[in-house]
Amino acid sequence: MKIIAIGRNYAEHAKELNNPVPTTPVIFMKPDTALLKDNKPFYHPDFSQDVHHEIELVLKISKEGKHISEKFASGYFDEIGLGIDFTARDIQARHKERGLPWELAKGFDGSAPISEFLPKEQFGDLYDLNLKLDVNGQTRQNGNTKDLLFSFEKLIAFVSQYITLKKGDLIFTGTPEGVAAVKQGDHLQGYLNEHKLLDFYVK
Repeated sequence: MKIIAIGRNYAEHAKELNNPVPTTPVIFMKPDTALLKDNKPFYHPDFSQDVHHEIELVLKISKEGKHISEKFASGYFDEIGLGIDFTARDIQARHKERGLPWELAKGFDGSAPISEFLPKEQFGDLYDLNLKLDVNGQTRQNGNTKDLLFSFEKLIAFVSQYITLKKGDLIFTGTPEGVAAVKQGDHLQGYLNEHKLLDFYVK
């Protein structure tokens, strides 16, 4: 499987990092070794002094497809969950300054915690879902999918023009504003509407 992540898909998050609001999706990838499952602890890497949390709604691809039309894209995912795109912001900043790729800042081991996945039919309107991240009991990020710049269907259609999607692939759909650094001892809890799906510690 592969992890395809979308950057800057909430306008306020793009603005908080002083990035332009994109007119087409910004894509990057994480290796499967970035996955962190079952609410296991995240070990803060020694190579970064500024690792940020970015909570995201994650789509699980349910069947193979390429050159998918946007009008049929909803048929290519049947489950959703939460993930965190941990980002070594100091490394990312250095790479952006030099026009280099972000992979070292985004794709390191354990940088993609994911929750269990729930059937999308369990939710009413997929474009009125609240995602929230609490750190040590205080809310840091609180966003809603109604504010997505690019819809889930648009993302699937766009990505599939370049990269064949396969069953089990994950698409991280972007993070709302409020990203901040984590430190050892932090307790992270992520909610999709009323469902607490993430609950782990930073070590």
